[in-house]
Amino acid sequence: MANLPPFGGPRPPFRPRQGNQNSKYVRKNDRIRATEVRLIAPDGHQVGIVPTRDALRMAQNVGLDLVEVSSGGNSTPVCRIVDYGKYMYDLGKKGKDKAKTHTSKLKEVKLRPRIETHDYETKMRRMESFLAHGDKVKVTLFFRGREMEYRELGFETINRAIKDIAHIGTPDSAPRLMGRNITLTISPLPAAKRKLKYTQPDEEIEDDDDDIEDDEEDTQDAPEASETPAPVQ
Repeated sequence: MANLPPFGGPRPPFRPRQGNQNSKYVRKNDRIRATEVRLIAPDGHQVGIVPTRDALRMAQNVGLDLVEVSSGGNSTPVCRIVDYGKYMYDLGKKGKDKAKTHTSKLKEVKLRPRIETHDYETKMRRMESFLAHGDKVKVTLFFRGREMEYRELGFETINRAIKDIAHIGTPDSAPRLMGRNITLTISPLPAAKRKLKYTQPDEEIEDDDDDIEDDEEDTQDAPEASETPAPVQ
C-alpha cells in the first residue's frame, strides 16, 4: 500500500483540474495557493505584487472576496478584490454573449425580369434585412417561358437592385448569365457604413422567399445562353 500522509497532516499540493480549459472553475480566497499575487483593487486600481495573506486581509476588510482572474502560468497569478457572486454572473453572461455571436450565412433573394413594384420593394426589404444582420445575399433572377428573349431586361433589373442596395451592400463580382439564371452575390458593407432605407433597426424578416418554377412552355424556348458576364452600370 502506498504511503499516505497521516490524518490531519499537511495538505497535498494543489493540482489544477484537468480537461476542459474553458471550465468556469475559479479559485477564490483560501483556495489561492500562491504565496504572492498581483492584486487589483475593487475600483480597478493596480495595487501591485503583495503577499497573498495581505491581499486576503484587504478583501475581508471591505467585505469582498479575493478572486483569481488569471493563473499567470509560471508567473505571479492576477487576483482581484470583487464580489464572487457578481463576478461569476458577469463571467457567465460574457460566455452567453460570445455564443450569440452572429455567424455569416448565405441568403437568397429571387427576382423576375418583369417584377412588379410591390414585389420588388418586398425583395429590397428582405435583402436589406439580411445584409444589416451581416449575411451575404445571393441574388438570382429567373427567366422562364419566352423571357429568355429579353435578357437585357433581366440585367437591367439586376443592376437596378445593385444600385438600390448600395447603401448597405456591394457586389462581389459582376452579374453573370448562367443557363436560365442571372446570379450575383452581394456582401454587406462594414457595420459602421451600413444604412437602412427600407427596414427599421433590429427588424427581422423571415427567409420565406417563394421558389420560382419554370413554366411548362420552357421546352419551346431558345437554346440556353452560355455564361455571360455583364458589367455593373
